[in-house]
Amino acid sequence: MIIFLKQLRAAFGISFLWIICLVYFIQGFRSFVWTAVSYQLKDRLNLSPSASQLVFSVAFFPWSIKPLYGILSDCIPIRGRKRIPYLIISTILSLLSWLILGLKSSMRSSSGPLMIFLTVQNLGSAMADVVVDAMIAEAVRCERAAFAGDLQSMSWLAMAFGGICGSLLGGFALTNLQIETIFLLFSVLPAMQLLSCGLVEENSLGVKVLPELGDSRSSHIPDRNGIISDSNVSSIKKSRLSTTRRKKSHSREMQKFITTRSETLQKDETLTVQWFQSLKSAIYSLCHAFKQPIILRPMAWFFLAHVTVPNLSTIMFYYQTEFLHLDASFLGTSRVVGWLGLMVGTFVFNRFLKRMKLRRILMSAHVGLAILSLLDIALVSRLNVSFGLSDKLTVLCGSALADAVNQFKFMPFLILSGQLCPPGIEGTLFALFMSINNLGTTLGSFVGAGLTSMLNISSSSFVSSCFFFNVVPYFYSRHHHHHPSLSLLFLIPKEATGITA
Repeated sequence: MIIFLKQLRAAFGISFLWIICLVYFIQGFRSFVWTAVSYQLKDRLNLSPSASQLVFSVAFFPWSIKPLYGILSDCIPIRGRKRIPYLIISTILSLLSWLILGLKSSMRSSSGPLMIFLTVQNLGSAMADVVVDAMIAEAVRCERAAFAGDLQSMSWLAMAFGGICGSLLGGFALTNLQIETIFLLFSVLPAMQLLSCGLVEENSLGVKVLPELGDSRSSHIPDRNGIISDSNVSSIKKSRLSTTRRKKSHSREMQKFITTRSETLQKDETLTVQWFQSLKSAIYSLCHAFKQPIILRPMAWFFLAHVTVPNLSTIMFYYQTEFLHLDASFLGTSRVVGWLGLMVGTFVFNRFLKRMKLRRILMSAHVGLAILSLLDIALVSRLNVSFGLSDKLTVLCGSALADAVNQFKFMPFLILSGQLCPPGIEGTLFALFMSINNLGTTLGSFVGAGLTSMLNISSSSFVSSCFFFNVVPYFYSRHHHHHPSLSLLFLIPKEATGITA
């Protein structure tokens, strides 16, 4: 491990590795503060499950437009630099949001302002995620391409470590601290990220800055009394001649200044046109690549797989806290188990499932998630107690297994995304793929919130709604092949595996 870190340090430098690890660690550590947000919506604002889920759905929407941040940073440099200025902007957005929510009680005591600042915070986090991904892609080009896998592994390890720490400390903090204090404590990390941006050097794009004109003012030094002495009378003619020359020189300098200013405006106008053309070209290339059937069809499947199954996680959170009386510390522990399950799922996939057809993996993952939904039904119907299983053990098993199976579903997405990206626009197109996945999740949350409100589903009626929305469609599709996610698996390339597309 030490040798591995030394090799990365020699290849990229300690400051670059630090900012990458810090950004990814913060992405994972966000569970520390978002657990507090869940309790703020439920206990302080007394929102219903549907209203609370609506706030989350809107707040996480910035993660669904990640390609926009990539295109902006690629095509419109700031002071000649493409990455660090955007990373600074994104960090400031995140930092100010948490500071304001922590210091201003009026901003967190109403769902409207709270939702706005949470959305701005996610805008900053999503932009930082895109910028760092682009920095990694640029860093592993050419002679350092052999370190691409190592750098990505280190990034995921930092995020997993942050997720585990955030989940453990988040529950402990909620038990012992005020929610506003948690917001302020979390703002320390964006502040560290902002200071760390100054440690990373980024080469300029070669934008030339015109030199300043020299001071054309002449300095006359009169006699101490302000009177010209007799000895200077003979030099009056020379002074007049010099004055005439200075006027001519000043006229030439003014003409030069006007010409230079005109050229500068023309260059600025040309630069604006270049930015516009660059944006237009990037968007055209992105749309042209995305509309190809080999790319569009798999992404459509992953999108529909999220939208057609409503997300009822907020209802489950309300049930666990209000009816099972599970405290925040235990819920944090369950998320740690979920992170461990995710890591185990990644290991199992890479070790045993790489050569399996992706269609079969996705079908197995969906059926597995349907079966795991039965654990929630057993929990709310108290069947687990009849079999001698405690509520906590049932929640822990369900969390770990569900995250592991979800990873079996997410790994094919990552694999296909990497295999389908054409050369030249890998970063932006991959960001588009991730946005489609995030947008599907967001719309699934909107659908869940809408159905929850429309059907007046509360945590006490969770058992019927969970069975109807999550379990019935899967088992119905086993006999009638009508569930959209399973019946549309033909959109996934038939021979695609974890190794070849």
